Amino acid sequence: MLAALRGSARPRLVGGGVRDWLLGGVAKDFDIEVGGVDFERLHRLLAPFGATDVVGRSFGVIKVRSRASGAEYDFSLPRRESKTGGGHRGFAVEPDPELSDAEAAARRDFTVNAIALDPFTGELIDPHGGRRDLAARVLRHTGPAFAEDPLRVLRAFQLAARLDFTLAPETAALCRRIADTFAELPAERVWGEWEKWATKAVRPSRGLAVLEETGWLVHFPEVAALRGTPQEPEWHPEGDVFAHTQHCLDALTAQADWTAAAAATRRRLMFAVLAHDFGKPATTIRGEKRGRERWLSPGHEAAGAEPARRFLRRLGAPLELDDPVAALTVNHLAHHHGAGGPTDAAVRRLARRLAPATIDELAAVMRADADGRPPLRTPEVHAMIDALTARARALELEARAPRPILLGRHLIAAGRKPGPEFTPLLDAAFEAQLDGAFADEAGAVAWLQPHLNQRT
Repeated sequence: MLAALRGSARPRLVGGGVRDWLLGGVAKDFDIEVGGVDFERLHRLLAPFGATDVVGRSFGVIKVRSRASGAEYDFSLPRRESKTGGGHRGFAVEPDPELSDAEAAARRDFTVNAIALDPFTGELIDPHGGRRDLAARVLRHTGPAFAEDPLRVLRAFQLAARLDFTLAPETAALCRRIADTFAELPAERVWGEWEKWATKAVRPSRGLAVLEETGWLVHFPEVAALRGTPQEPEWHPEGDVFAHTQHCLDALTAQADWTAAAAATRRRLMFAVLAHDFGKPATTIRGEKRGRERWLSPGHEAAGAEPARRFLRRLGAPLELDDPVAALTVNHLAHHHGAGGPTDAAVRRLARRLAPATIDELAAVMRADADGRPPLRTPEVHAMIDALTARARALELEARAPRPILLGRHLIAAGRKPGPEFTPLLDAAFEAQLDGAFADEAGAVAWLQPHLNQRT
């Protein structure tokens, strides 16, 4: 395809694919920007190579699905953008194939995303100093037009976390000046940037730092409240709850199981770790413990459920996240409950409370929490987590909740007609099962008979 364009056009590889390649990563989703040719001519040149989609015609974009490989590529004309209204969508776009490389790059958000590659000569075209910023691992806005699109602040938030970059001071200052434009953003675009942070970050604390530096943390009050909430220095030498949460998030992404997990699991765990101490701002007090006055947060686990749900609604997250994130938040200290290690009954009840989250997922949150207190190391806490997961595996409950063994069909087989008495009897049977009264169907039926006789 590129060879077909060479004689009559000026193709360039652009965007994140070039950035990632220069960082030594695997380049994905290369975009091709083609100057020197109009839309109709570009379409004719590309059509022989596969199915074309011109739904982006007004933006000068053609999608091509290669007949040879099945891969999909985006070809676009250089374009001008001018602000016409508020928000992320308030732009007029005008394709202009005669734009120079420097003019075309000027519309991009960050200098590291404004580097182009000539696919024939290998020349890097870098009119805005993107290679310098890549070397320094800095996100810097390309030009003043950055301020016209408030979504770019949240792009900085998630890109800093994904690339382990810092934000240039002048870019942070520009973001602070447009902090009041957050309300212009559609909820689905806000969620889209948070989801990228939650599933793709390598150092998520960088994203939270960007929100703080730009003044955009105020738009996420459940997170903002963590800053300045004190913790007992003996147990938390790292600082306040915000600092602790940053360390916990980075500890999570360092776990091999998190890296290997499916995107939905990574997302669930990232938000659970972010929210695990949301209850502390409302519960932190000075109180006596172990013979002296300390910072304490009694009941913060349970108090975190409501702000966790509120935060997810604020982001426009899928509703399916609410229950598992809240359950992981409420139970993140379960390994500290009960002397002598977890009992079988306690593990069964914990697995039930967590559903649809799992004990394996809870253990990942617990380990991140334990490792989020540098330079403090707590091998005894990890030993408690290991004991919990070992007990769960022995019961085959590490990845699921217990299911009721005694069912309505067993009551019918025992001669009972379906009616109001079924519910309390089945509930009692499940409670007995969780306590270990029986573990299989034969045991459940044996348990049932005397209890039926009691209700006759």
